[in-house]
Amino acid sequence: MYNFLLAFTVCGAAVIIGELVSSWTKAWVPSVFVTACLFLLGYWTVLPHDLIKDSYLIPFGGTICVMVMIVHLGTIISMKRLLEQWKTVVTCLLGLLGMCLAAFFICPFFMDRTLVIAGLPPLTGGIVAATMMQKAAMEAGLTVAALFAISMYCIQGFAGYPLTAFALKKESRRLLEGYRNGTLKASEADREAMQNAIELAAGGDNVKRLPLQVPEKYNSSIVILTKLGLVAWVASVIGKYTGVSGAIWALILGVIFCTLGFLDRDSLHKANSFNIMMLGLICFVFDGLKDMTPELLFGMIGPMIGFIIVGVAGMTLFAFVASKILHRSFFLCFANCLTALYGFPFDQIITDNTCKTVAKTREEYDFLMGKLFPSMIVGGFVTVTITSVFIAGIFVKMF
Repeated sequence: MYNFLLAFTVCGAAVIIGELVSSWTKAWVPSVFVTACLFLLGYWTVLPHDLIKDSYLIPFGGTICVMVMIVHLGTIISMKRLLEQWKTVVTCLLGLLGMCLAAFFICPFFMDRTLVIAGLPPLTGGIVAATMMQKAAMEAGLTVAALFAISMYCIQGFAGYPLTAFALKKESRRLLEGYRNGTLKASEADREAMQNAIELAAGGDNVKRLPLQVPEKYNSSIVILTKLGLVAWVASVIGKYTGVSGAIWALILGVIFCTLGFLDRDSLHKANSFNIMMLGLICFVFDGLKDMTPELLFGMIGPMIGFIIVGVAGMTLFAFVASKILHRSFFLCFANCLTALYGFPFDQIITDNTCKTVAKTREEYDFLMGKLFPSMIVGGFVTVTITSVFIAGIFVKMF
């Protein structure tokens, strides 16, 4: 009775259960953690070793999905919005620099260097970085490093969520104190920044298109996907001849060709293909869990905890430096940097929940959202969407 259709259904069900648990817990339990646990327990008990391979989501997830998804990330980046929040951009870049320096130079004293290389990009970003590092580690024959990359991707949110909530509550209370005594007020600039952040989060943008845009009547879902594939192919060719990872070129070309109008803004959502690409990526990453034994898992717990502590400590130090250089609140800078541990939409969820918890009136809630929401959304795009891909593109060459 078992065939490729049942294998595909089981994979989809595991992802669905993860999303449901995340929704019920208001994202405090990451969906990817739940899905990973289901796959892991399944492999240890009843699931076939080649479940994901049998579903034919491999090699789809590790080839087409990766490169097309990276080009797509370039189509949701608005350079105009990033420039408007340049202090947030600088803050996040400094925070990630601190995390990378601390982890890269301190962690090898208590863990294998290959684990540091594999785990750092997933710690600074999301599934794309994790996929790139897992694939590179497997190609290098480093099974344990590949599993470490998956593990970091699955658990990073547990550190990011409470720390962000703590930082945002501290900042919210500071802002509300000023708002209630009249020293701080909601401004038109805050309202405009809030609207811009909402547009950015929704994939919208008011950038004027240039003549490379395909007429809408010809711009079907297949045309959109084909354009993404073409740009991804160009990126892979350039990467081959320049020695710079094709993933980095894919992100750069995604931004360029979207700005020129050839690629559609938020392409995969417009083509109604984002979710199937994500399913392919998730299943490709979690296919590596079939090699995870209980002994390996328990042996990784110590290094994972130490790795996160060192990385976050480096980020905290550089966030403090950024707050002094840019004359911003430390807690806001810290919260911006922490978006690297979860990204969108969790940055939106945590900010909204924090503002609702701290504010006593609708006016206070609107005031806090105007001050916090724009920088948190931009922070997530800078860390997870942009910088983590560049970091992964560099680190894949280190194995």
